[in-house]
Amino acid sequence: MEWQAEGTVLARRPHGETAVILDVLTDLHGRHSGLVPGGVSQKRAAMLQPGSRLDLRWRARRDDQLGTFAVEPLRLRSGLMADPLALAGLNAVCSLLVFALPERDPHPVLARDTERLLDLMETGADWGADYLHWEMRLLDEMGFGLDLSSCVVTGASEGLAYVSPKSGRAVSREGAGEWADRLLPLPGILGGAGDNRGQDLAEGLAITGHFLTARIAGELVGRPVPAARQRLVDRLARGQPGNAY
Repeated sequence: MEWQAEGTVLARRPHGETAVILDVLTDLHGRHSGLVPGGVSQKRAAMLQPGSRLDLRWRARRDDQLGTFAVEPLRLRSGLMADPLALAGLNAVCSLLVFALPERDPHPVLARDTERLLDLMETGADWGADYLHWEMRLLDEMGFGLDLSSCVVTGASEGLAYVSPKSGRAVSREGAGEWADRLLPLPGILGGAGDNRGQDLAEGLAITGHFLTARIAGELVGRPVPAARQRLVDRLARGQPGNAY
């Protein structure tokens, strides 16, 4: 068995004295692992950092084996390591992908969205809202997408103000009634309006965080959401010098 593709490093862990097991994200082969002989060497370690874009050739005798990677660097994204906020974003993205994605299950749209997000993080752009929408994409790809187009109670598409923590559907002020205090506030950032920072961003991340915990962690994976995600949320809430969050 053999394939060749481009992929982005999500994680690596040592294997034996000189090798590493690499976890990568590709368009057509999904999240895929493989052994990199000599991966602990100083020369190779630099290009096997999370976020690095590699040319990959995977080989194995059978499809169900771990197999080995031959790798060549395409883009190292060193800028992600130089900025604390970008590094926190990288760690959150990579840990959530390893956490949520079944191995070898292709998600090409999510893979492309991930590349775009990492590019934004490296440039130092204002990417908080983009990260929020990336989490929305992750939920959708895992089968837990939110429907914020109309009220689950009245069917109206106007006056949407809440999200049901059970169904993931939008609820209008009229439809909420006496149940409003049990619903999640729907910020403008998820409805195509409002602020991309501050309270709007915090409320949006509270919604995606709820469903990452209740659906992916609770129903799909059976483990807590990686702590790297909360560290990023906390950093975005505090704001960073030079970044207007």
